[in-house]
Amino acid sequence: MLLSVLHRHAEFSLGDQDVFVNIVGGVKVEDTSADVPLAMALISSFKDRPIDKGTIAFGEIGLTGEIRPVPYGQERIAEAAKQGFVRIIVPHDNAPRRKLSNVDVIPVSRVTDLFNLI
Repeated sequence: MLLSVLHRHAEFSLGDQDVFVNIVGGVKVEDTSADVPLAMALISSFKDRPIDKGTIAFGEIGLTGEIRPVPYGQERIAEAAKQGFVRIIVPHDNAPRRKLSNVDVIPVSRVTDLFNLI
């Protein structure tokens, strides 16, 4: 589904590519907040442009290419900052109301926004 949304709403086609996703340790991911990081990994891999080590992202991608907020967005941001991440990519509706020190929170609204970040 994610590949179809990227193709339709970001003109990013991987239809002629073999796409495999492997989660470390065999963890089963059921949280929709993994959509944005997975899309970023696909874009990064295809463009051969690595994502900075200090970057973390979360968010759900809808069928129309919108990036939806996820539960506990503020808590996720706070925990990421505690873990030392300095660039946090979040759904626009999960963005904090005030600027955080030592952390660059980047709100995104559409899958096309992800292309500009990579």
